[in-house]
Amino acid sequence: MQTLKTTRDIEKEVAKRMDKSIEAVQREFKSVHAGTASTTLVDHVTVSYYGQPTPIKGLASVSTPDHKTIIIQPWDVNVLEEIVKSLQSADLGTNPVNDGKCIRIQMPQLTAEKRQELTKQVRRAAEEGRISVRNCRHEAIEAVKKLEKEKKVSEDDSRMSQKHIQKITDDHTKKIDDTLKGKETELQTV
Repeated sequence: MQTLKTTRDIEKEVAKRMDKSIEAVQREFKSVHAGTASTTLVDHVTVSYYGQPTPIKGLASVSTPDHKTIIIQPWDVNVLEEIVKSLQSADLGTNPVNDGKCIRIQMPQLTAEKRQELTKQVRRAAEEGRISVRNCRHEAIEAVKKLEKEKKVSEDDSRMSQKHIQKITDDHTKKIDDTLKGKETELQTV
């Protein structure tokens, strides 16, 4: 945490950093599919297009005509094979089918074993988010203590700021837990 002038600056900065941790957890959750088709499943997949890593959405239209199918229709059919290779190497748990004009991805029905595996995966992501939030808290509290040690804030202001930072931490941890509960429910719904 860079040197900030006031405890209020530190509190604002830690809240921003914790918000980014929550966003990262939510992005991770979006990449875990619960047996239903979603265009977000291929958002992170990049294709080597003329030597440049390019997101699929930059090369093709991606749609979901029904809840079990994703269709990727490239604007340049010459890139079809590269997209298929990228999808296979991304290990999405699906088998992309190239029909010469577009790529179809059929979402498989999730088994109970796969649902448990995905639940463990989202729990790990949530725990990583909580760890990130706690690390932000630790750095912020250290910055406040440093201000107190340098006599830039009083002991009372330091204690109040530390309590406020803890409250911000608790709020962000609760958001991660609530998001996790929702994703677990989605994964366990058949």
